[in-house]
Amino acid sequence: QVRVEESGGGLVQAGGSLRLSCTASARTSTNNAMGWFRRAPGKEREFVASISWNGGTTSYADSVKGRFTVSRARASGASFLQMSGLKPEDTAVYYCAVARGSYAGRDSTSYTYWGQGTQVTVSS
Repeated sequence: QVRVEESGGGLVQAGGSLRLSCTASARTSTNNAMGWFRRAPGKEREFVASISWNGGTTSYADSVKGRFTVSRARASGASFLQMSGLKPEDTAVYYCAVARGSYAGRDSTSYTYWGQGTQVTVSS
């Protein structure tokens, strides 16, 4: 069983920045794509960003494109989500997930292991 853990959430004012981190407990993550999703209060979980096993391919939701940047550390397989220009509508629990394959996109069924989530709150 792979344990996935997110960190870095918190409270920030609109226009501010946060950097989320995601680590997985097994070397599996170094060969697998990773993704970020979020669930806002009263809404369905939605795709935020994904990154391939080697960091060479990334994908973003239109709502965060140009403001968020996903990256990863090759040696450890950890993933990071740099969030800038935060808006109140970005308030949500953010989840990291490890995909089955080396490449993955916005389809949540492509991901096998999920973290418990980290809360991001953006005040206006």
